[in-house]
Amino acid sequence: MSTTRTAVRKPAVRPAKPVRELPALETFLWEGTDKRGMTMKGEQQAKNANLLRAELRRQGIQPKTIKAKGKPLFGGAGKTITAKDIAVFSRQMATMMKSGVPVVQSLEIIGNGQRNPRMGKLVNQIRTDIEGGASIYEALSKHPVQFDELYRNLVRAGESAGALETVLETIANYKESIETIKGKIKKALFYPIAVIAVAVLVCGVLMIFVVPTFRDTFKSFGTDLPAFTELMFAISDIVVSWWWLMAVVAIGGAFAFIAALKRSTKLQHAVDRTMLRIPIIGKVLHNSAIARFARTLGVTFKAGVPLVEALDSVAGATGSVVYETAVLRMRDDVAVGYQLNLAMKQTALFPHMVVQMTAIGEEAGALDTMLFKVAEFYEEEVNNAVDTISSLIEPFVMVIIGTLVGSIVIAMYLPIFKIAMAAMG
Repeated sequence: MSTTRTAVRKPAVRPAKPVRELPALETFLWEGTDKRGMTMKGEQQAKNANLLRAELRRQGIQPKTIKAKGKPLFGGAGKTITAKDIAVFSRQMATMMKSGVPVVQSLEIIGNGQRNPRMGKLVNQIRTDIEGGASIYEALSKHPVQFDELYRNLVRAGESAGALETVLETIANYKESIETIKGKIKKALFYPIAVIAVAVLVCGVLMIFVVPTFRDTFKSFGTDLPAFTELMFAISDIVVSWWWLMAVVAIGGAFAFIAALKRSTKLQHAVDRTMLRIPIIGKVLHNSAIARFARTLGVTFKAGVPLVEALDSVAGATGSVVYETAVLRMRDDVAVGYQLNLAMKQTALFPHMVVQMTAIGEEAGALDTMLFKVAEFYEEEVNNAVDTISSLIEPFVMVIIGTLVGSIVIAMYLPIFKIAMAAMG
């Protein structure tokens, strides 16, 4: 069998045009009267107040006051731009371009309608660059944090093929699907972590404030205390004396681990491999990585991106360091002539069904269609697994909370039972 469409010619990259720097737009609040004498108010962006005044007069409005919009004292910068913001932006752009609205006008409408000031500023910067002669790909490339390499490559392919609105719609669908999977996994992992953290906090409060009170009371009885109660009092003494050190070590250790994780590739691989081996949760992470790989590769291949270049972009979108390394290995194999399904098989990470469906897609010339089917299947698997995990974790978490809090309660009541038994005897 021959690898289908692997030899697609890489779209020619147009030489970057010199971008003319334009003055930043400023937001103004204006008030004026129309031809009927009715008072009108509005908010509009312009390079300066004089140009805005001329624009209002051209529209038949006699401006009375024009003043720059002040920034709020708190929260003026706006929220961080999220993947959901980018997905919505892509959907809006695709809808407007399909309706025949020019790119610059679409960006102006979207930018002025943003609730998040940072996102609005980003969209207006892109519009300014395009007005200055840059292509959409070149304008997006100035913001690599918000628009990753995969996004930019898809846009470049869409521009080259003259089907940008279709590509943007595909990107919107892709990002919404990926965010849904990520949200499901976060939900499954966040609940038990949050509950256990609250349980540990409650136990800490009991050890610091409640247990010492019981100890003072039991001392007044003048009797020997059970060994379990003595152990709990010893733990309480340690917590009371060193709680601040424990807090510093816990917080400092967490920050140090995160910093080391970002810098050390070996540690990332070790943590990722460990997570993938955890029962139940590991299977969810495996299925999630396969779903993201299949959907991302399907989107890029459908957009006309050559397979080798597509694999390069897809590697970082799997959400797993282990799978990222495997995809990069696959890229190298495909670059020297291997079929994609054979390269996948060599990694020993992809199930037999995925490899076979990829082989069928390559043979039939419908690789993107098969990859989308794989993605849908594994996304459904992730959804079902997350629901199962949620139902399994809840009783498990309750057992942990009951053990932690119950141990303290039992330790405090054992002396009372002992004294009561002695009194009855």
